[in-house]
Amino acid sequence: MVARAEIPADRDLYPSESDLPYEEEILRDSFKLKGWWRYLVANASAPFKKRSILYERALKALPGSYKLWHTYLRERLDAVRPFPITHPSYSSLNNTFERALVTMHRMPRIWIMYLSFLTHQRLLTRARRTFDRALRALPVTQHDRIWPLYLKLVSLPGVPVETSFRVYRRYLAFDPSHVEDFVDFLIQSKRWQEAADRLAPVLNDDAFYSIKGKTKHQLWLELCDLLTKHATEILGLKADPIIRGGICRFTDEVGRLWISLADYYVRRGSYEKARDIFEEGISTVITVRDFSVIFEAYAQFEQSALAAKLEATEDHSDNDMDGEGGGKDGMGKLGKRFRDGCWLNDDDDTDLRLARFERLFDRRPELLNSVLLRQNPHNVEQWHRRVKLFEGDPAHQASTYVEAVKTVDPAKAVGKPHTLWVSFAKMYEDHNRMDSAEEIFKKATQVNYKTVDHLASVWCEWAEMELRHKNFTKAIDIMRQATAEPSVEVKRRAAAEGNEPVQMKLHKSLRLWSFYVDLEESQGSLESTRVVYERILDLRIATPQIILNYAFLLEENKYFEDAFKVYERGVKIFKYPHVRDIWVTYLSKFVKRYGKSKLDRARELFEEAIEQTPAQEVKPLFLQYAKLEEDYGLAKRAMNVYDWAVKTVADNEKLSLYEIYIARAAEISGVPTTRQIYEQAIKSGLPPNDVKFMCLKYAELERNLGEIDRARTIFVFSSNYADPRSDPDFWKKWKDFEIQHGNEDTFKNMLCISRSVSASYSQEYLMQKDQKLSVEEAVVTLKRAGVPGDQMGALERQLAANSSENSSTNTDSSARAVSFVHGGAVEPEPDTAKRAVTNSEEIDLRKATQMRKTSKLHRRVCQLPFFVSLQTRLLEGRGRMMLPVPMKVA
Repeated sequence: MVARAEIPADRDLYPSESDLPYEEEILRDSFKLKGWWRYLVANASAPFKKRSILYERALKALPGSYKLWHTYLRERLDAVRPFPITHPSYSSLNNTFERALVTMHRMPRIWIMYLSFLTHQRLLTRARRTFDRALRALPVTQHDRIWPLYLKLVSLPGVPVETSFRVYRRYLAFDPSHVEDFVDFLIQSKRWQEAADRLAPVLNDDAFYSIKGKTKHQLWLELCDLLTKHATEILGLKADPIIRGGICRFTDEVGRLWISLADYYVRRGSYEKARDIFEEGISTVITVRDFSVIFEAYAQFEQSALAAKLEATEDHSDNDMDGEGGGKDGMGKLGKRFRDGCWLNDDDDTDLRLARFERLFDRRPELLNSVLLRQNPHNVEQWHRRVKLFEGDPAHQASTYVEAVKTVDPAKAVGKPHTLWVSFAKMYEDHNRMDSAEEIFKKATQVNYKTVDHLASVWCEWAEMELRHKNFTKAIDIMRQATAEPSVEVKRRAAAEGNEPVQMKLHKSLRLWSFYVDLEESQGSLESTRVVYERILDLRIATPQIILNYAFLLEENKYFEDAFKVYERGVKIFKYPHVRDIWVTYLSKFVKRYGKSKLDRARELFEEAIEQTPAQEVKPLFLQYAKLEEDYGLAKRAMNVYDWAVKTVADNEKLSLYEIYIARAAEISGVPTTRQIYEQAIKSGLPPNDVKFMCLKYAELERNLGEIDRARTIFVFSSNYADPRSDPDFWKKWKDFEIQHGNEDTFKNMLCISRSVSASYSQEYLMQKDQKLSVEEAVVTLKRAGVPGDQMGALERQLAANSSENSSTNTDSSARAVSFVHGGAVEPEPDTAKRAVTNSEEIDLRKATQMRKTSKLHRRVCQLPFFVSLQTRLLEGRGRMMLPVPMKVA
């Protein structure tokens, strides 16, 4: 009966007929994992209780099998997951884990499953002890798999803080690089003192590497935030030197660090010290961004202090009013009130705080300018702006100028440093302190500026100041002193020192001499002015404008020959194009002065000027020369000048000059004499459009003279330059001419020539297109054959040159087809036209000639050495592509 009671009531838990082969295999060898595993796989769909019995039987036979334990525990975890943690299955599974760890204590995966399961059940004490067992059982190399779960456990809400601290301290002993996690935990736990103590050594350790990717700057800012926000709770760390060390090391967040330091003293109640920190911060930062941050915080601090004081004063007044009463006690309080109202016992500094707050905003432009000057103390513009800030305060302005001229180094200055000295002197001048202004200018002239122009500007400003006060003689003396050349001894001393100051080069300053000569012209004598001009010419610093001014001065004083000598010196000193104005002025003045009396000298001057002037700008001189000959010379010489001009000027100026030439020739010698000029213009190589224009004018001239045949011949000649499709105006004029002066034959001849010219232009266009296509085909062939780019480019240029030669030859032949004759009618050729119509099998000579030229070009290309070698390689079988062979023409 007892045996029957132990038999399970559920028949599904018994082995079925399909399990008998596995049972027999287990009975034969129960210590073989393969048999048990095949048995479990076969019962994969069986109820969990049956599989649990199989697992227990297998583990009883094989207690050291990691595979069986791991699979069994995973199925048990999946089975208990739907139940609450108070279910008995959780306790049973915990016991199963403990049984597994008897043999699997070296397997970290089993420990991880067990520890995660205990953490899920919130069994803190049992889980902590199990974590300790796991750390003792596993080797140190595998502890990194256990510690993250351990830290997760102690970070759960409800875990005692002291327990968490101890676990974290143990973890840092294992891996000190995770100190940032410990600091974050301490901050979350509001343990500010220990967090600061842990973070400070990290910043002092140069070998520390943040696993979270934080920089030393970020860690420093975190420490500063801790020290400032919890100033009364953190002891043992000196916040002031720590934050100041960060200010010296990290320049990116200087403004924020200064605010943190001031906030530290504010939280400790040291308001005056905080104000000193703000003042120190805005007086030391070098960026506008940091200045703005500190200034806003400073202004907010002052505003808060003022508001707090006003509120405290109001509360005190209300308390005094409420405390007033009658009797003896009231009289005592009233006396105390009078005593408190005395100025000796007055502690109400509201007005002082308000004045301090307003003064802070008034100082903002000055403080901001100081920041910019700390960035670059040699910035001249910022010094000028600083002086403007103190407008109305001469003493402060003078001290600022003194500081500026002492600080700015002319070699490093950004801007013009001499303007500081000039403005400094003008300030004294505005206050009628001429002696002080002159002293400033004297010191300014001794400064070694970067350029001579700066020093020259100082001397000029000094002289202008004297001129404004009517001291003309003193101004001239100043300029004479400035332009004096240094002595040989001074030059030798400067050369020995090696660094030549700008004072050694001042006597060659053009700006200084220009001012000096203007001053002499207005206030000096003619002789003194001439001396200055001569000195400028001797120093070889003159400009064309100075030459012209000198000559004008001499002309105004009736020294004409001396003026012309100055012009002569000018044209010898300068080259084109600077000498152009001098030549034009010289020639016009000379002609106006002497006219016909010195004609030969004028001709020599014109010829010399024309020889020096380039062709693009010589036209005005030719016209001026021709005008001279027309007014004072011979008409023949004038025509020679025009003839010389049309052969010398640039191509784009020839047409307009020919028109002037023809007009003057017609006026001087008569209209018939212009025929030779027209013929010369047509044959002179003008552009086609200009030739056509001249031909039309020539034809109009002949028509007006009654030479109809000559006019018709000119139209025939110029028809070679007019395509009927693009230039219908020309043909319309010829048509009107034939209608008015011609007959039926001449009109037909015009139509025949029109068709011929149109066909010629069409054929020329097709030829150029074919030649371009042939060149492109040759280039494509070379590319396919693998020819290098440099050889292919050279061959392409040669082909283009040959094609251009052929096209030019065709153009010349077509242009010579109609020759120029002086008279006689042009008769049509009806027989040729009839043959062209009746005999359709006749060979077109023009096409044959063009084919012959194309074949000749093709043969020349194929006879080049490179093509011969390329074709030889292709014929030998190295390529399938064959080059075209020369075409034969019957």
